[in-house]
Amino acid sequence: MKAAWYSKKWFIVLAHAAAWILLFSLPYLLRPDYNDQPQRHVSSGNAWFYFGRIMDATWVALFYFNGLFLIPRLVYKKKYWLYGFALLAIFCWLVVQTSLLANLLNLPNDFRKHLLLTFFIFLFMLAASTAYQMIRDRMKTERIAKDKENEHLKTELAFLRSQVSPHFMFNVLNNMVALARKKSDLLEPSLIKLSSLLRYMLYETDEEKVLLEKEIEYLQSYIDLQIQRFGSKVKVNVSLKDFDSSYFIEPMLLIPFVENAFKHGTGLIQNAEIGIELKARNNLLEFIVGNQFDSTVQEIKDKTSGIGLQNVKRRLNLLYENRHTLSISNTDNKYIVSLQLNLH
Repeated sequence: MKAAWYSKKWFIVLAHAAAWILLFSLPYLLRPDYNDQPQRHVSSGNAWFYFGRIMDATWVALFYFNGLFLIPRLVYKKKYWLYGFALLAIFCWLVVQTSLLANLLNLPNDFRKHLLLTFFIFLFMLAASTAYQMIRDRMKTERIAKDKENEHLKTELAFLRSQVSPHFMFNVLNNMVALARKKSDLLEPSLIKLSSLLRYMLYETDEEKVLLEKEIEYLQSYIDLQIQRFGSKVKVNVSLKDFDSSYFIEPMLLIPFVENAFKHGTGLIQNAEIGIELKARNNLLEFIVGNQFDSTVQEIKDKTSGIGLQNVKRRLNLLYENRHTLSISNTDNKYIVSLQLNLH
């Protein structure tokens, strides 16, 4: 995923430079007469300027040395005593540096009274550097964890899709075999529909979402193949036209419910009937699939039994968490699945 502009290195460097310039300009902005000295000290103006720039560079070095080196190598590794010793050594060096610069630049003797100010600036830089680095590392850790979670979800979703597709194709190919054995004239149009199904599965399902219209076309082709297979043995009531064509949906999300209805609502069922209804208006999709079942008949489950519904439940929890309602009832020899999905 492309990095945001504010996380690019050039912006970070520019932001840091602007922050330092603003910080070191504050004394001059707040006290315009900062360098105004009595007449006897006019010649020392340049010395004060050089001293200020050297100390500015020192504070910058302390900020990054503490944040980028001492914090990761000592604090994060719980070497607190060594960290305290390093800070003490740095402060002693600052005291020596301040004294040496004062003597070297022939600054007024009263300058040494400002060592207390140096101490407070030292503490401020340490606190700012530590806070900045810890917040930065925390954000980086959270970003890495989020990226790993997204990759895990993508991998899991791809795995779930790969399980649904072979199961579906297994049933469709069985349909083709049945038509071929019957030498039915419906075999050719059935193969054309199968071709459109394969095209959808190969070229559309790699996308995160597809147009709801394409998903419904896929459902309709599958239903048509099943109707051709069962003929008058199963009554199928279908209503898939009441929807807004601008909506998008996760691909291969609805087919397991339809597949399950044909799998368990046919066979030895007397007067088998399957109902499929879909509506999608005002950002709400309502999908209802119902089929009859005989509670007295014990089905022989194969290895793929339940894979479709288990996967679709998992995908709904991953992709539409808190945005869907799935209810399943099986009373009075009627199995009904009702799905409500927020498409917004």
